[in-house]
Amino acid sequence: MSTQQRPAIRVQGLEKSYGELRVLRGVDFEVAPGSIFALLGSNGAGKTTVVKTLSTTLRLDAGTATVNGYDVGTEPAKVRESISLTGQFAAVDETLTGRENLVLVARLRRQHRPARIAAELLERFQLVDAADRRAATYSGGMRRRLDIAMSLIGDPPVIFLDEPTTGLDPQSRIEVWASVKELSGQGTTVLLTTQYLDEAEHLADPIAILHEGRIIASGTLAELKRLLPPARVEYVEKQPTLEDVFLAVVGTGNQGAQG
Repeated sequence: MSTQQRPAIRVQGLEKSYGELRVLRGVDFEVAPGSIFALLGSNGAGKTTVVKTLSTTLRLDAGTATVNGYDVGTEPAKVRESISLTGQFAAVDETLTGRENLVLVARLRRQHRPARIAAELLERFQLVDAADRRAATYSGGMRRRLDIAMSLIGDPPVIFLDEPTTGLDPQSRIEVWASVKELSGQGTTVLLTTQYLDEAEHLADPIAILHEGRIIASGTLAELKRLLPPARVEYVEKQPTLEDVFLAVVGTGNQGAQG
Protein backbone atom coordinates (compact mmCIF):
# COMPACT_ATOMS: atom_id res chain seq x y z
CA MET A 1 0.00 0.00 0.00
CA SER A 2 1.37 3.41 -0.93
CA THR A 3 1.84 6.28 1.50
CA GLN A 4 -1.09 8.09 -0.08
CA GLN A 5 -3.42 5.11 0.35
CA ARG A 6 -2.52 3.81 3.80
CA PRO A 7 -4.70 4.84 6.74
CA ALA A 8 -3.43 7.70 8.87
CA ILE A 9 -4.51 5.66 11.90
CA ARG A 10 -5.11 1.91 12.04
CA VAL A 11 -6.28 0.14 15.20
CA GLN A 12 -6.76 -3.63 15.43
CA GLY A 13 -7.84 -5.59 18.49
CA LEU A 14 -6.89 -2.86 20.96
CA GLU A 15 -7.28 -3.93 24.59
CA LYS A 16 -6.57 -2.15 27.85
CA SER A 17 -7.40 -2.98 31.46
CA TYR A 18 -6.85 -1.28 34.78
CA GLY A 19 -6.54 -4.18 37.18
CA GLU A 20 -9.77 -6.15 36.91
CA LEU A 21 -11.53 -3.40 34.97
CA ARG A 22 -11.51 -4.03 31.22
CA VAL A 23 -11.73 -0.63 29.57
CA LEU A 24 -11.03 -1.54 25.92
CA ARG A 25 -12.20 -4.94 24.73
CA GLY A 26 -10.90 -5.28 21.19
CA VAL A 27 -11.26 -1.95 19.39
CA ASP A 28 -10.86 -1.84 15.60
CA PHE A 29 -11.03 1.16 13.27
CA GLU A 30 -9.18 3.00 10.52
CA VAL A 31 -8.93 6.72 9.81
CA ALA A 32 -8.31 8.00 6.29
CA PRO A 33 -5.72 10.77 5.78
CA GLY A 34 -7.17 14.28 5.95
CA SER A 35 -10.49 13.19 7.42
CA ILE A 36 -12.28 14.07 10.65
CA PHE A 37 -13.05 10.81 12.46
CA ALA A 38 -15.35 11.01 15.49
CA LEU A 39 -15.17 8.50 18.30
CA LEU A 40 -18.58 8.97 19.90
CA GLY A 41 -19.48 7.59 23.30
CA SER A 42 -20.87 8.33 26.72
CA ASN A 43 -18.70 9.18 29.71
CA GLY A 44 -16.71 6.09 30.66
CA ALA A 45 -16.97 4.43 27.25
CA GLY A 46 -13.17 4.35 26.84
CA LYS A 47 -12.63 7.28 24.47
CA THR A 48 -9.82 8.95 26.40
CA THR A 49 -8.12 5.59 26.92
CA VAL A 50 -8.03 5.11 23.14
CA VAL A 51 -6.44 8.54 22.70
CA LYS A 52 -3.88 7.96 25.46
CA THR A 53 -2.92 4.64 23.90
CA LEU A 54 -2.55 6.05 20.39
CA SER A 55 -0.53 9.02 21.67
CA THR A 56 1.85 6.62 23.47
CA THR A 57 1.10 7.96 26.95
CA LEU A 58 -0.49 4.64 27.88
CA ARG A 59 0.80 1.18 27.00
CA LEU A 60 -1.66 -1.14 25.24
CA ASP A 61 -2.25 -4.62 26.66
CA ALA A 62 -3.08 -6.34 23.38
CA GLY A 63 -3.66 -5.55 19.74
CA THR A 64 -1.79 -3.30 17.34
CA ALA A 65 -2.03 0.34 16.35
CA THR A 66 -0.22 2.51 13.84
CA VAL A 67 -0.25 6.29 13.50
CA ASN A 68 1.14 7.87 10.33
CA GLY A 69 2.55 4.45 9.46
CA TYR A 70 4.46 4.03 12.74
CA ASP A 71 3.75 1.31 15.27
CA VAL A 72 2.56 2.70 18.60
CA GLY A 73 4.20 -0.09 20.58
CA THR A 74 7.59 -0.35 18.86
CA GLU A 75 8.09 3.15 17.40
CA PRO A 76 6.69 5.52 20.05
CA ALA A 77 9.19 8.31 19.32
CA LYS A 78 8.20 8.36 15.63
CA VAL A 79 4.52 8.41 16.61
CA ARG A 80 5.06 11.36 18.94
CA GLU A 81 6.83 13.25 16.15
CA SER A 82 3.76 12.71 13.95
CA ILE A 83 1.02 13.85 16.32
CA SER A 84 -0.29 16.58 18.52
CA LEU A 85 -2.72 16.07 21.39
CA THR A 86 -5.24 18.59 22.67
CA GLY A 87 -6.91 17.42 25.86
CA GLN A 88 -10.20 18.33 27.49
CA PHE A 89 -8.82 21.49 29.08
CA ALA A 90 -6.90 24.22 27.29
CA ALA A 91 -3.17 24.08 28.03
CA VAL A 92 -2.41 27.77 27.43
CA ASP A 93 -0.36 29.86 29.87
CA GLU A 94 -2.83 32.48 31.01
CA THR A 95 -0.10 34.88 32.19
CA LEU A 96 1.21 35.18 28.62
CA THR A 97 -0.42 36.81 25.62
CA GLY A 98 -1.72 34.73 22.76
CA ARG A 99 1.31 35.66 20.69
CA GLU A 100 3.72 34.82 23.52
CA ASN A 101 2.13 31.40 23.99
CA LEU A 102 2.65 30.57 20.33
CA VAL A 103 6.21 31.90 20.22
CA LEU A 104 7.10 29.92 23.35
CA VAL A 105 5.83 26.64 21.92
CA ALA A 106 7.56 27.30 18.59
CA ARG A 107 10.86 27.83 20.39
CA LEU A 108 10.38 24.72 22.54
CA ARG A 109 9.81 22.73 19.35
CA ARG A 110 12.94 24.27 17.82
CA GLN A 111 11.13 25.88 14.93
CA HIS A 112 12.81 28.50 12.77
CA ARG A 113 11.29 32.00 12.79
CA PRO A 114 8.90 31.49 15.74
CA ALA A 115 7.52 35.03 15.47
CA ARG A 116 6.44 34.41 11.89
CA ILE A 117 4.83 31.08 12.85
CA ALA A 118 2.92 32.82 15.64
CA ALA A 119 1.71 35.57 13.29
CA GLU A 120 0.49 33.04 10.72
CA LEU A 121 -1.42 31.00 13.31
CA LEU A 122 -2.98 34.08 14.87
CA GLU A 123 -4.29 35.00 11.44
CA ARG A 124 -5.44 31.49 10.64
CA PHE A 125 -7.41 31.14 13.88
CA GLN A 126 -8.81 34.70 13.84
CA LEU A 127 -6.96 35.81 16.95
CA VAL A 128 -5.06 38.79 15.52
CA ASP A 129 -7.12 41.39 17.40
CA ALA A 130 -6.44 39.59 20.70
CA ALA A 131 -2.84 38.63 19.95
CA ASP A 132 -1.27 40.93 22.54
CA ARG A 133 -3.80 40.42 25.30
CA ARG A 134 -3.15 38.02 28.15
CA ALA A 135 -4.79 34.66 27.54
CA ALA A 136 -6.53 35.01 30.91
CA THR A 137 -8.80 37.61 29.26
CA TYR A 138 -9.84 35.25 26.42
CA SER A 139 -13.26 33.66 26.18
CA GLY A 140 -13.50 29.87 26.38
CA GLY A 141 -13.72 29.56 22.61
CA MET A 142 -10.76 31.86 22.02
CA ARG A 143 -8.67 29.96 24.56
CA ARG A 144 -9.51 26.65 22.90
CA ARG A 145 -8.70 28.04 19.44
CA LEU A 146 -5.34 29.22 20.77
CA ASP A 147 -4.78 25.77 22.26
CA ILE A 148 -5.47 24.12 18.90
CA ALA A 149 -3.22 26.64 17.14
CA MET A 150 -0.40 25.79 19.57
CA SER A 151 -0.86 22.10 18.85
CA LEU A 152 -0.29 22.68 15.12
CA ILE A 153 3.18 24.13 15.51
CA GLY A 154 5.56 21.83 13.66
CA ASP A 155 2.80 20.76 11.22
CA PRO A 156 1.90 17.36 12.73
CA PRO A 157 0.01 15.26 10.18
CA VAL A 158 -2.30 13.81 12.86
CA ILE A 159 -4.02 15.63 15.71
CA PHE A 160 -6.04 14.14 18.56
CA LEU A 161 -8.80 16.32 20.01
CA ASP A 162 -10.13 14.76 23.21
CA GLU A 163 -13.56 16.27 23.90
CA PRO A 164 -12.42 19.73 22.75
CA THR A 165 -15.68 21.57 23.52
CA THR A 166 -16.30 20.26 27.04
CA GLY A 167 -17.59 23.10 29.20
CA LEU A 168 -17.86 25.65 26.38
CA ASP A 169 -20.92 27.79 25.69
CA PRO A 170 -22.78 27.32 22.36
CA GLN A 171 -21.03 30.22 20.58
CA SER A 172 -17.59 28.99 21.68
CA ARG A 173 -18.43 25.49 20.48
CA ILE A 174 -19.29 26.88 17.03
CA GLU A 175 -15.95 28.71 16.96
CA VAL A 176 -14.08 25.52 17.79
CA TRP A 177 -16.03 23.57 15.17
CA ALA A 178 -14.94 26.06 12.54
CA SER A 179 -11.31 25.61 13.61
CA VAL A 180 -11.58 21.82 13.41
CA LYS A 181 -13.01 22.03 9.89
CA GLU A 182 -10.13 24.32 8.99
CA LEU A 183 -7.67 21.65 10.13
CA SER A 184 -9.19 19.05 7.86
CA GLY A 185 -9.35 21.53 5.01
CA GLN A 186 -5.59 21.97 5.29
CA GLY A 187 -5.01 18.20 5.10
CA THR A 188 -4.58 17.41 8.79
CA THR A 189 -6.06 14.13 9.99
CA VAL A 190 -8.27 14.68 13.04
CA LEU A 191 -9.40 12.06 15.54
CA LEU A 192 -12.09 13.69 17.62
CA THR A 193 -13.60 12.16 20.75
CA THR A 194 -16.92 13.52 21.91
CA GLN A 195 -20.01 12.69 23.90
CA TYR A 196 -22.01 15.33 22.04
CA LEU A 197 -24.15 13.85 19.30
CA ASP A 198 -24.60 17.15 17.48
CA GLU A 199 -20.82 17.66 17.43
CA ALA A 200 -20.19 14.29 15.77
CA GLU A 201 -23.04 14.90 13.32
CA HIS A 202 -21.81 18.40 12.45
CA LEU A 203 -18.10 17.65 12.06
CA ALA A 204 -17.33 14.06 11.27
CA ASP A 205 -17.72 11.53 8.54
CA PRO A 206 -17.13 8.74 9.43
CA ILE A 207 -18.31 8.17 12.99
CA ALA A 208 -17.65 5.21 15.29
CA ILE A 209 -19.77 4.57 18.38
CA LEU A 210 -17.74 3.25 21.33
CA HIS A 211 -19.70 1.54 24.07
CA GLU A 212 -18.31 -0.42 27.02
CA GLY A 213 -14.92 -0.70 25.37
CA ARG A 214 -16.06 -1.87 21.95
CA ILE A 215 -16.95 -0.27 18.63
CA ILE A 216 -20.56 -1.30 18.22
CA ALA A 217 -21.37 0.69 15.08
CA SER A 218 -19.40 2.70 12.56
CA GLY A 219 -19.77 4.30 9.18
CA THR A 220 -20.74 7.53 7.53
CA LEU A 221 -23.66 9.46 8.97
CA ALA A 222 -25.87 8.22 6.14
CA GLU A 223 -24.83 4.61 6.76
CA LEU A 224 -25.54 4.89 10.49
CA LYS A 225 -28.97 6.36 9.83
CA ARG A 226 -29.79 3.37 7.64
CA LEU A 227 -29.46 1.16 10.74
CA LEU A 228 -32.93 2.39 11.73
CA PRO A 229 -35.97 2.45 9.47
CA PRO A 230 -37.55 5.87 8.94
CA ALA A 231 -40.52 6.55 11.19
CA ARG A 232 -43.82 7.68 9.75
CA VAL A 233 -45.69 10.37 11.63
CA GLU A 234 -49.01 11.49 10.15
CA TYR A 235 -47.93 10.11 6.77
CA VAL A 236 -44.72 12.18 6.79
CA GLU A 237 -41.53 10.14 6.62
CA LYS A 238 -39.14 11.03 9.44
CA GLN A 239 -35.51 10.06 8.95
CA PRO A 240 -33.69 8.83 12.08
CA THR A 241 -31.28 11.25 13.70
CA LEU A 242 -27.83 10.34 14.98
CA GLU A 243 -29.33 10.49 18.48
CA ASP A 244 -31.90 7.84 17.49
CA VAL A 245 -29.11 5.62 16.14
CA PHE A 246 -26.90 6.10 19.21
CA LEU A 247 -29.65 5.25 21.70
CA ALA A 248 -30.76 2.26 19.66
CA VAL A 249 -27.31 0.67 19.40
CA VAL A 250 -26.09 1.34 22.96
CA GLY A 251 -29.39 0.81 24.73
CA THR A 252 -30.33 2.77 27.82
CA GLY A 253 -29.44 2.52 31.46
CA ASN A 254 -26.06 0.84 30.96
CA GLN A 255 -22.92 2.38 32.40
CA GLY A 256 -19.66 1.92 30.47
CA ALA A 257 -16.14 1.27 31.68
CA GLN A 258 -13.96 4.12 32.84
CA GLY A 259 -11.63 5.92 30.44
